[in-house]
Amino acid sequence: MNINNYFKEIEDKVKVCLSVASMARKKGLDPKSKVEIPIARSLAERVVGLISTVYPQIADPKVVNRIMSLEKEYGMLDHTVALKIAEEIAKEKFCKFKSHEEAFDAGLRVGFAYITVGVVASPLEGYTHFKIKKTNDGKDFISLYYSGPVRSAGGTAASFSVLIADHLRETFGYAKYDPTEQEVKRTVTEIFDYHDRVTNLQYVPSQKELEFLASHLPIQVDGLASEEKEVSNYKDLPRIETNFLRNGVALVLAEGIAQKAHKILKILKNVRKKGIKLSDWDWLEEFVALKNKEQEKLKKEVSSATYISDIVAGRPVLGHPSRPGGFRLRYGKCRTSGLSSMAMNPLTM
Repeated sequence: MNINNYFKEIEDKVKVCLSVASMARKKGLDPKSKVEIPIARSLAERVVGLISTVYPQIADPKVVNRIMSLEKEYGMLDHTVALKIAEEIAKEKFCKFKSHEEAFDAGLRVGFAYITVGVVASPLEGYTHFKIKKTNDGKDFISLYYSGPVRSAGGTAASFSVLIADHLRETFGYAKYDPTEQEVKRTVTEIFDYHDRVTNLQYVPSQKELEFLASHLPIQVDGLASEEKEVSNYKDLPRIETNFLRNGVALVLAEGIAQKAHKILKILKNVRKKGIKLSDWDWLEEFVALKNKEQEKLKKEVSSATYISDIVAGRPVLGHPSRPGGFRLRYGKCRTSGLSSMAMNPLTM
């Protein structure tokens, strides 16, 4: 079959299914009388369709066309596209919002949805909202709130959402976050508490890494209380609303920025070449050097990794820590698996 005919057949059959579903919905037996899932033929349409569930006014062909023109300018799935479209929506170039805060929020969500290819819940539920708080000298800064579903974005995209917010912060002239010593210590303690008392994190940064990260971020990474356990120390801080553990903070800082710092640095260099400032991220190179140093130290000290010490009896071990030739599961586009699926060689076992 010709490839064009193949795609046309899929489209025609989807239309048939949609008409059947629409007829069923018209009977009034469901909460809504129409099918909520819009048909999307491109990444741009997917992104707009996803975020229009929160902000219906962005369901505009002008937004879709603008994303496509940015893709022609910068390349498909380039991070610059996410930053540019986030900025333009936040500036209300395509549609109006009730307030500047709502426009900022919509821009951030669209940028985040673009970089997660419009297929996961993170831009709607992983990033929940943001607040404008006061610095120690009374200026406005941005605080982002995350929750558990941000895990579905993956570490790199979750980290990049902080960069999108910081690009908007810089564009609109908000102040940098100025963490106190107590707030830095709270972040460190909370991530260790979450790892030890709730669930193992994929990557646990060292104390030095966390202190460096928490004291240099120009945006506050916050979150809603997710556990019934309280943080073991540094409670009742004025700019942190809860004493309970926040999974969003642990996921974005530990499994996100700390774990993926090398990738984020590479992305940062790429978008700067294309005219994006992000001028308050120069410290990232220093953080990567610190992380490498800490990892080398850890390799000498630790003979067994967490996944080996916590293993259930009888499970096969496919790769030991810090040894060459171990098993690696690679995600990517290949003929046998496609996008966002996984594949392994049948010889593995």
